[in-house]
Amino acid sequence: MENKKNTEVSKDTLLRRLKRVEGQIRGIQKMIAEDRDCASIVMQLAAVRSGIEGVGALVLNNCMKLCFYKGPEATTDIDTLSKAISIWGRVRGGDD
Repeated sequence: MENKKNTEVSKDTLLRRLKRVEGQIRGIQKMIAEDRDCASIVMQLAAVRSGIEGVGALVLNNCMKLCFYKGPEATTDIDTLSKAISIWGRVRGGDD
């Protein structure tokens, strides 16, 4: 069994990735305000989606490792992990 520190992604890594996404979103807001072309905006939106999906996958990965490597002392149980995976796997859409 591996050491916990070698298997989990750090908070700093997650926060850095989220700050990058935050900057991309600000850039998209500016692009829309400046009436940039749709293709460029959609390309940046795809990059944001990819960034968020990456962070989500890392968080779920951390939860899984905490659940399985720590055994009974885990702060995340199987039911909680299952619910998180289910929530993350839902596809959302709409006119918000």
